[in-house]
Amino acid sequence: MRHRRVTPSIQPPSSAFAGFRFPPEVILLAVRWYLRYGLSYRDLEELLAERGIEVDHVTLFRWVQRFTPILANAARPCRHRVGGHWFVDETYVKVSGTWRYVYRAVDQYGQVIDVFLSKKRDLKAAEAFFAGAIRSNGEPAEVTTDRAHTQVRIVAELLPAALHDTTQYANNRVEADHGRLKARLRPMRGLKQDRTASVVIRGHAFIQNLRRGHYELGVDARPGLTLAAAFDELERVI
Repeated sequence: MRHRRVTPSIQPPSSAFAGFRFPPEVILLAVRWYLRYGLSYRDLEELLAERGIEVDHVTLFRWVQRFTPILANAARPCRHRVGGHWFVDETYVKVSGTWRYVYRAVDQYGQVIDVFLSKKRDLKAAEAFFAGAIRSNGEPAEVTTDRAHTQVRIVAELLPAALHDTTQYANNRVEADHGRLKARLRPMRGLKQDRTASVVIRGHAFIQNLRRGHYELGVDARPGLTLAAAFDELERVI
């Protein structure tokens, strides 16, 4: 069994919402909507205004950048164990008009294991991605990649005991999954900085895993309300 019933991280001494004019439920609603739906910050500003919540798009950007990593970290103890078969590939996005590479891995259950934004598609980037994923999740028994020499070399160096599959079409699982990220980024009117782009890309993976049931959060909620219930649970501990 991969599942484990746990609770979010213990509440820190001071709330992450201290000093903010808006209540936590408004802030987390905005963050959740932005990460979940194909919205720009101005779209989100308009939707909130229709509900009597006057907040400008710059503030919304700051909320997403601040609270996305906090939420993901608080939810980490509730995350299901990663499967033993990793499918790894890189895709690309534009940041301030320049192409960047996004290394991504999913397991056999469809859980996004890790993501990594890099300026280059080279040996150093592949090593940084795999090292971080292994450090956070342990070593897999099997890895599927394409035949890129950088990935073949890094898997041999860092995961010598793992079965490495590079056969044609074997990596379709993660390649198809890239499309979900691209669809989310399309309405955003451009990513401006590597650091802020990385937060949004990691936030997308976090939301995708929540929606697919890879966290013990919101498990008692009615269908369609799992994500909202999960954020309600996280609100109480951050």
